[in-house]
Amino acid sequence: MAQDRPPTIDPAAAARWQRAAPAVSPWLHEEVARRMEDRLQWIRLQPAAWAHWAPLRGGLEGHALLRRRYPQAECFLVEADASRAQDALKKVAHAWWQPGRWRSGGTRAQAPAAGGVQMVWANMALHMTADPLALIQQWHEALAVDGFVMFSAFGPDTLRELRGLYQMLGWPPPAHEFTDMHDWGDMLVQAGFAEPVMDMERIVLSWDSPGRLLQELRELGANLHPDRFAGLRGRGWRAGLARELAARLAGPEPGGRLSLTFEIIYGHALKPPPRVRVDEHSAVSLRDMRAMLRSGKTGR
Repeated sequence: MAQDRPPTIDPAAAARWQRAAPAVSPWLHEEVARRMEDRLQWIRLQPAAWAHWAPLRGGLEGHALLRRRYPQAECFLVEADASRAQDALKKVAHAWWQPGRWRSGGTRAQAPAAGGVQMVWANMALHMTADPLALIQQWHEALAVDGFVMFSAFGPDTLRELRGLYQMLGWPPPAHEFTDMHDWGDMLVQAGFAEPVMDMERIVLSWDSPGRLLQELRELGANLHPDRFAGLRGRGWRAGLARELAARLAGPEPGGRLSLTFEIIYGHALKPPPRVRVDEHSAVSLRDMRAMLRSGKTGR
């Protein structure tokens, strides 16, 4: 991106979404969480503590998979609002009488201390953020040296069929633009991460009716584009949209299902030891000095 903040995201709309987003994990988010969790088998580090960023939307079933993978690790649930964090805690915590309560590490509804976790897990949150670089910097701050972040987000090909339909009809865009994986990699490096690994895949979902398609899109997110239609749409417009969706998104077979493409980006990066150029007079924080001493590196 040419700037740190995506130009097609309205910050006020993004803030409203953070406060009002449904406290549920959409099916697609859970599926992405399952696929991302499977990639952890290739990572040797076993975190003693980890942070789940935006767990209510990111996937509570995915959270359970992570709990099984790291049963002894302490977990921090990080939400934009304290009440949502408490809601997440109620949904993931074991009841007092369940054996899992005593076998697993603790769970806290709060952000970790700086350098307090070895893994940050952020599933399907970054593309709804008005200031993604600031969020990535928060992940970097939360991680201990040699810790890692795992995240996912929508990519530019997401909803390409719907975007084409809106453009053909002369309507404002149906969604904000989604960031390319190479730009995410650049932002990771800018925030201080090292060895970013980016990957992507396309998932095509289909529905049997326009109504079901629109319902699922509402669960997945909101249109944050500054040029989105500013008013309320009427029943007539919605009926016309349903007709267009049925006519232009259906497969070639009779009664064909309506299909949309979703590009999923996966990202992974490490927090390296701090590198401080030693001049005649240099100031190094105590935390950074300890990290450099543990790693055996004193700058270059």
